[in-house]
Amino acid sequence: MSLSASLSHALSGLNAASRGAQVVSTNISNALTDGYGRRSLETSTIATGGVRVDGVRRDVNQALISDRQLSQADTGGAGARANALSRIEAALGTPDDPDSIAARIAAMESALVSAASRPDSNTRLADVLSSAQAVAGTIRAAANDIQAVRMDAETAIANDVQTLNDSLARIAELNVEIRSHAGSRADFSGLFDQRQVLVDRIAEIVPLRQIPRDNGMIALYSSTGAALVDGQASEFGFTPAGLIVSGMTFDGGVLSGLTLNGEPVAATGSFAPMGGGRLGALFEQRDIVAPQAQDSLDAVARDLVERFQDPALDPTLPAGAAGLFTIGANAPFDPAAVPPQEPGLSERIAINTLVDPDKGGALWRLRAGLGAAAPGDVGDSRLIDAFSGTLAAGRTIASGPLAGQVFSASGLVSETVSLVSVKAQRAIENEGFAMARTNALKEAELQGGVDTDAELQRLLMYEQAYAANARVIQTVDEMMRRLMEL
Repeated sequence: MSLSASLSHALSGLNAASRGAQVVSTNISNALTDGYGRRSLETSTIATGGVRVDGVRRDVNQALISDRQLSQADTGGAGARANALSRIEAALGTPDDPDSIAARIAAMESALVSAASRPDSNTRLADVLSSAQAVAGTIRAAANDIQAVRMDAETAIANDVQTLNDSLARIAELNVEIRSHAGSRADFSGLFDQRQVLVDRIAEIVPLRQIPRDNGMIALYSSTGAALVDGQASEFGFTPAGLIVSGMTFDGGVLSGLTLNGEPVAATGSFAPMGGGRLGALFEQRDIVAPQAQDSLDAVARDLVERFQDPALDPTLPAGAAGLFTIGANAPFDPAAVPPQEPGLSERIAINTLVDPDKGGALWRLRAGLGAAAPGDVGDSRLIDAFSGTLAAGRTIASGPLAGQVFSASGLVSETVSLVSVKAQRAIENEGFAMARTNALKEAELQGGVDTDAELQRLLMYEQAYAANARVIQTVDEMMRRLMEL
């Protein structure tokens, strides 16, 4: 072998060793970087001798990544459901919570018992009024909290749709950029890392499948086959409402649905193209979970109003008049009214102003009757006892998920809260299972990623190769000097 050939081979070895050390240092520095795929230097032997750097390969386990991405979507959906149901449970309050609806009703029952023992006491009658107002106010506050859950879902949907559109457009751009580098020996793995981060971001919103295409490009499809990116990026559409109140629904045409390239696309229900991830769970939160809780609370409010407008309860009330609880503006509840009065009733329930001194009423009507013209016998506790009895009496529930069953006022509230609590607990458990699976897949992915110990060993080998090639060059240089001296 000639000296010039030896020098050429050693120089190629130096270049390969230097490039390998650079790849190893990049791996180590990005060991914990999201979306990073471990690099491997690809080399081959030159026919005339020496080593050629063919490029840098990005090593990832795509099957494992796909499983992790689907698990991320499950986790995102489970988290959204658990958060919504936990907030609704907190809005209704557990029976041991002093600010819960059940606790307010219990306080009202106690105030009625106390007032019945001293019906002449304005202080105790004022306690009855205050406790009744607290019941109505707590129901209204819970209803407002439920609508806030829907409004937050609406805002989150708009944000996720924006994230989807931005990420999909950027992935399409990266596909074009990656294709333009196809066949190049330059290391453009960073483009793959950027694209992977974007794909992972989308995977938290909707479940997807990543399909390889020629020249390093990819296509993205939802788990049910809707195209997200295949050449061009799809575009999602959503128009958020400025304010959501009870009665506003997607089915009623008031709230916006999701569109894909201008066409309506389902996000909830079996086999929904965009269901299964966080986006689908947010639509469920807005259109199913929160409205069901609202219906349950409306049923509680209706039960209270109807209990106290029973003509047999207060003989002083004219037929069709409102009792102690009203649907607002001293109006009674009419089950045959058109449009129906029950939707949103929990947002309007109030106390009859006839018993409120601050609104021109009189406390003595709690004793003498809401329709009484005079205070009557100050020692008469019959109506107060009747009020107490109607709260404790079993009554057939007319609407809501517990329709047809018999409950006292407090029993109905407790059972309503219990139904929500069971759903919330189940959702929290599902979130825990989904998170555990996602974390396990992430751990497996990390184990197949950058191993810093192995990388350091590889770096040592490159350093030894570099030193050996440098020694060859040094030896050739010495030989050439000797020859020149002859």
